[in-house]
Amino acid sequence: MLFEQLNETGWAMTYLVVDEGTNEAALIDPVYDFLPVYLDRLKTSGLVLKYAIATHMHADHITACFSLSEQVGCRYLMWKSTSSLGVNQYVNDEEKVMLGGIPIQFHHCPGHTSDSMIVQIPGRIMTGDFLFNGEGGVGRDDLPGGRLEVHWDSLAVLERFPGDTLVCSGHEPPGTEMMSLDWNRIHNPILNMDNFQTFKEWQESSAERLGPVSKIKIAVPANLFAEIPDVIPWMK
Repeated sequence: MLFEQLNETGWAMTYLVVDEGTNEAALIDPVYDFLPVYLDRLKTSGLVLKYAIATHMHADHITACFSLSEQVGCRYLMWKSTSSLGVNQYVNDEEKVMLGGIPIQFHHCPGHTSDSMIVQIPGRIMTGDFLFNGEGGVGRDDLPGGRLEVHWDSLAVLERFPGDTLVCSGHEPPGTEMMSLDWNRIHNPILNMDNFQTFKEWQESSAERLGPVSKIKIAVPANLFAEIPDVIPWMK
């Protein structure tokens, strides 16, 4: 199995998974800004993109999932009750699909959004904005579909995974080393909390510190309706 984080700039992570026996590939949380990079990598490496997977409906960037589905004919996977259009394969909790000989399993973990899910492959979980590494804690819950108490309750999903599983999150500073779940149980402040009130206060403080999401008015409609806007201000 080949596993790689593809985005060289920005905080959004996109993960490439390849079954080297079949050259079948999956992209988890591809970002529209880097679509030419992904297409070039698929072509130069002789890969067949089987799945484009979004861990949730993003508010801070436009997904490349529906564009990849249209251009290369791959399956666009999301949680079964997502509001996002353009999805052509919906998944259930603990459902598995196969990428060659690699099992990809999905775990519903609502809170950051109602359609948030963890994507599991052997030895790794792609957590989207549900869980970050270390001091990053978790993604904010004050955006469309977010619910504080639901996110707190969903943390129990992490008990499904072995402690040595690597947490490959959806947003980190460039160059961040992805750490194990056991490491995060020591160093991630959220995983050391024992009550909802403390979590609520941390999240409210985090949202205040982060401020408005600059791309939300463009990204959310694009991801909801599976349409690329005529003008993307940050790509001019």
